[in-house]
Amino acid sequence: MRFNFTIDKSSNQGRLGTLTTPHGKVQTPAFIFCATKAAMKAVTPVQMRAAETQIILANTYHLMLQPSSETVAKLGGLQKMTGWNGPMLTDSGGFQIFSLGHGSVANEVKGRRSNNRPKTLLKINEQGAKFKSYIDGRTYFLTPEESIRIQRNLGADLIVVLDECTPFNVEKAYTTESMRMSHRWGLRSLEAWQTHDNGTQKLYGIIQGGVYPDLRQESCEFVNEHNFFGIAVGGSLGADKQQMHDVVSMTMNLVRKDRPVHLLGIGGVSDIFAGVRKGIDTFDCVHPTRLARHGGALVKPSNNPKPTREHINLRNSFYAQNNLPIEPDCACETCSFASKGYLHHLLKAQEAVAMTLISIHNIYFINKLMESIRQALKHDTLDSCQKYWSNP
Repeated sequence: MRFNFTIDKSSNQGRLGTLTTPHGKVQTPAFIFCATKAAMKAVTPVQMRAAETQIILANTYHLMLQPSSETVAKLGGLQKMTGWNGPMLTDSGGFQIFSLGHGSVANEVKGRRSNNRPKTLLKINEQGAKFKSYIDGRTYFLTPEESIRIQRNLGADLIVVLDECTPFNVEKAYTTESMRMSHRWGLRSLEAWQTHDNGTQKLYGIIQGGVYPDLRQESCEFVNEHNFFGIAVGGSLGADKQQMHDVVSMTMNLVRKDRPVHLLGIGGVSDIFAGVRKGIDTFDCVHPTRLARHGGALVKPSNNPKPTREHINLRNSFYAQNNLPIEPDCACETCSFASKGYLHHLLKAQEAVAMTLISIHNIYFINKLMESIRQALKHDTLDSCQKYWSNP
């Protein structure tokens, strides 16, 4: 069986599953790391495997611009080109349509409204999105059919329909029309995928609807009734963490239980626990590696001088002469030899290896977190697991 999703255990604490793809199995709940431009920033596929990573994703929008999906296909597809040779997902480019259109990326989805990113979107209409390349200014037009064609060239196991991701601060009327257009785009994506389905990829539908319960219900019904392999929860999730958790909860009460469910763009430790408790199977976010590139190392509360936070800032002079690893109980490559003082020095000296070493730790941390969550679900001990990994 090339593709399959089985629920191995389900309870009010969450669910254990196995997601089978042609490139391997993923034990869920799992975290999907963002290799946006077909590469993890500062980390090799070998290092990703050593850190016990199961699955990564790449970005359709960026790869259609550079090097082009045709080039990726000629190089054997993403798995062969990158040397990853494991399960992969590609998004559709819709999130980038949103970010370009509204001048922001994760800020709006998560309720944060300040961003100075230039807007390069030219037009969104029923047919698709017209925009300028951020690389060379060339004009492109991305349709649902073109997004599927590009993702077919890229060759990831799991692909996603094209949608428009609306921001938090638009009117309900706009959210409604955008959601319904995304549904029509979803049907066109599904038809384009079915026309060329050769058994090597499976398609996820996306639930939109912003913070509005009636729209979320309408979107859930749409995705539930069509022939999607998996379900992705997308769109604006609210103005703060509590509203985000409420939106995810209301959505998860309405989705089909026999399909894998992915939460798009969320990856904080406390948010992962909240999502797992609602039945989310997979998460993705740039947070662990972006944090590392800015000197932030994920740590458990017991290893943090400020235990209410999820990371420490190794740029802080507090760590300049600290000869202990990031976490003394961590078995990652970085913690096997590098002290916090050494990592502080590398950051201050602007040595590129600092990003690699802290990224390796953060990736390993998240993978161990997910493994611990799976064990806790197996033994019904998620409450104590959460206290170990995250303060409320």
